[in-house]
Amino acid sequence: MIPLLSAGEMREADARAVATRGQDHLVAAAGIAVGLEAKRLLGSCYGRRVAVIVGPGLNGADGRVSAEWLRGRGALVDLIEVATQPDVISGYDLLIDAAFGLGCSRPYVAPRVTPGTLVLCVDLPSGVDADEGILLGQPLRATSTLALGALKFAHVTGHASDYVGEIRFAGLGIVEDASSGMVEDSDMHNLVRIKRDDHKWTHAVQVFAGSRFMPGAGALVARGAMAGGASMVCLSSRGEQVDTSDVPPEVVRTSDTAIDPRCRAVVAGPGLGQEAGSWLAPRLADARVPVVLDADGLERSLLSAISQREWVLTPHQGEFERLIGGPLPASRLSAVKLLALETRCIVLLKGSTTLIADPAGRVRVVQSGTPALATAGSGDVLAGLIAAAIARGHEPLEAAALAAHLHGRAGARMPTYGSATDLLSILSRTLHD
Repeated sequence: MIPLLSAGEMREADARAVATRGQDHLVAAAGIAVGLEAKRLLGSCYGRRVAVIVGPGLNGADGRVSAEWLRGRGALVDLIEVATQPDVISGYDLLIDAAFGLGCSRPYVAPRVTPGTLVLCVDLPSGVDADEGILLGQPLRATSTLALGALKFAHVTGHASDYVGEIRFAGLGIVEDASSGMVEDSDMHNLVRIKRDDHKWTHAVQVFAGSRFMPGAGALVARGAMAGGASMVCLSSRGEQVDTSDVPPEVVRTSDTAIDPRCRAVVAGPGLGQEAGSWLAPRLADARVPVVLDADGLERSLLSAISQREWVLTPHQGEFERLIGGPLPASRLSAVKLLALETRCIVLLKGSTTLIADPAGRVRVVQSGTPALATAGSGDVLAGLIAAAIARGHEPLEAAALAAHLHGRAGARMPTYGSATDLLSILSRTLHD
């Protein structure tokens, strides 16, 4: 997991690192990391023209080191002091923004660059608020932003997230532990935990999904749970005339009104139709295991009626706005954290960047999403994956984050105009690659 810190937390981590390793050492390491990222963007340094805007602080110091590193590899580098920067910078292959970064607290207007110029921002585009992602003036739009030490909230929320370009990361050994972070591929290695004494009920999932109007929802949730490692799925749908032809033969169909006590997690909501909350309330009233509440189950009345613990809410933007009773704020992360606190649930807001928060304020960010997942039934599959991860022993916050990352990675392999059924066929390969 790549650590994600507030500006205050990052300054504290920097201070600890300076105390133990020295400021010169850290600046040198950061500057070389910037140089390496510049080289990656340029392909070759020799003969390439590079401008570096430098400010008075540590961000500027990092930029100066990168300038020397690039000169040593044949680049033609000009240093431009932020106090004397021109309105327009032209004639360069790459512009490195090392003006302010994390330390920007006042309006800053970046110079304009000619079309085709690559832009590399050091830590953050200068001219943004690191915590809220608010624009402080007119920052540059980056081709790439190299986050140093940890990601900042502005990388993933607020208007600033539209300016960072491709997010790259250089840890530099600064942050040893963090309660929030961005999920990486390496985090996936233990998603499906297997023990020698496992049996079919060890990782069982209960599903309340589907109706005669939307019978496929229950099947998609069940298939998603099985793809994510559920060892047994019990499915209850709403109504007496539900088509079961698409339900996998391994799934146990049940008309029981209660959660099977052998199940370790529950999915409730997909395809249940209007007023699903009244149908679900008696079935979830005595839930003793985490519940993944999705789609039609995302009703405020249901959340108010039940004293839920460790439930996971998985809204897309429209469902989220329905839950908060208004439009989604620009700072999506603040809104997710607030809803998690208010509902005492883990909240997962779907999107190209998926944001997840728990009531304690811990955050997980998933950026493996792809537009291919904007297809009917994809969310049903994700709900099943999350429940399977919980049933496999992951705490709900981690289960939601790992499942969402797997979901995104599989989505990237889907064919053009693929369907949720295509996604299911890809999930197992993605999980075990």
